[in-house]
Amino acid sequence: MFITAEEIEAQLERRGHVYTSWEELGEVRLEQSGAVTSQYRVGRPSSDSPTVFRVEFPPDCRIEAHTHACDYSEIILKGSQQVSGRWLREGDIRVGLANQAYGPLIAGPEGVTVLVIFADGNWPAIEVGAGDGSTLGVDELRDRFSAAPG
Repeated sequence: MFITAEEIEAQLERRGHVYTSWEELGEVRLEQSGAVTSQYRVGRPSSDSPTVFRVEFPPDCRIEAHTHACDYSEIILKGSQQVSGRWLREGDIRVGLANQAYGPLIAGPEGVTVLVIFADGNWPAIEVGAGDGSTLGVDELRDRFSAAPG
């Protein structure tokens, strides 16, 4: 059973906090890349508050270069990932500004689990360069997770 944004909102209204888990939040498996992700909002789901994603990329998964319309930070929780030619490992942190392209992202041979924190609801990836956007899974993610109008 998954907790809905409406249930989170109601619990926050009633108690001021919510206890949940990645499993209870549910997940989306992106068809093109095989990545699995879950998401929640810091504070009320209906607000434009910071948005947190946990993403598990399979071994050697490649995500094309892209950008986001808001600032963000990414923390490597497990495994390794090459970003714009530089390898990041467990515990490494990357901070990025809105509208600054990066990538490709390439998961290491063991895969990678990352925590991505977006400053607001403008998290959907924006394709840049020669890619066609297919590895970004934007439509799949928008279908499941709320985002700022875009």
